[in-house]
Amino acid sequence: MTRSDVLVTADDLAAALAGDEPPVLLDVRWALGRTDGHDDYLAAHVPGAVYVDLDTELAAPATPRDGRHPLPDVDALEASARRWGVRDDRPVVAYDAVGGTSAARVWWLLRWAGVPEVRLLDGGLAAWTAASLPVEAGTVTPEPGDVVLVPGSLSTIDADQAASWTGSLLDARAAERYAGEVEPVDPRAGHIPGAVSMPTAGNLAADGRFLPDDALRARLAVDGPVAVYCGSGVTAAHQIAALASIGVPAALYPGSWSQWSNDPERPVATGTTTAATPA
Repeated sequence: MTRSDVLVTADDLAAALAGDEPPVLLDVRWALGRTDGHDDYLAAHVPGAVYVDLDTELAAPATPRDGRHPLPDVDALEASARRWGVRDDRPVVAYDAVGGTSAARVWWLLRWAGVPEVRLLDGGLAAWTAASLPVEAGTVTPEPGDVVLVPGSLSTIDADQAASWTGSLLDARAAERYAGEVEPVDPRAGHIPGAVSMPTAGNLAADGRFLPDDALRARLAVDGPVAVYCGSGVTAAHQIAALASIGVPAALYPGSWSQWSNDPERPVATGTTTAATPA
């Protein structure tokens, strides 16, 4: 993949929406600890965007065994995608209000399930409004889609594979959570032994857009096969998108720290490792 396979600018999205075959537009307004995403969507969204509920449509029910956001059943995901209007012959663009760190979840899931053209709005809603582009209020109900989802187009690993990973295992959470200094959600603080701290927020510039390719390459210099985890498999997808934008494939550990830390048999490391081994 290249940057243009992963990201679309606000101006280019506006042009595509005005074309004969506009993309399906998905609004994934979600952030950890907040429940007002749908209210924010109703107040103002990119015209034509369909609201996607991350907790109920982009994840199976949470369990200690599987984590806070297990991968959804593919049949349930397909039903949701059809409700959003996703079709086999239409590209998809997703956005949020947090630099793509939530929208990357639907980007990853649809790519994983075989949808070839899915991109993130670079900079999200803020980039759209900064370009003086219009918003609308209320709910959008699209024509039902016909997409057929088949999982497996992107790689995943499980806890045992994370434990024995021999390439670069990146922890996309905030550095203080990785270090074990704080843990606001999960039962134990720290990180998977051998993992490298690579907070997702560092992929973004101050305006919420992805860093330029050269800066991402410098930041995400990794050695060997790459796998990524976070708290529950959401922001790790953003790390995978950043890697994909510079041509580096990576596997997702869907259970992530919320699964690992709930298993008393799994070891926990603390302290800091600030950079991956350069390639």
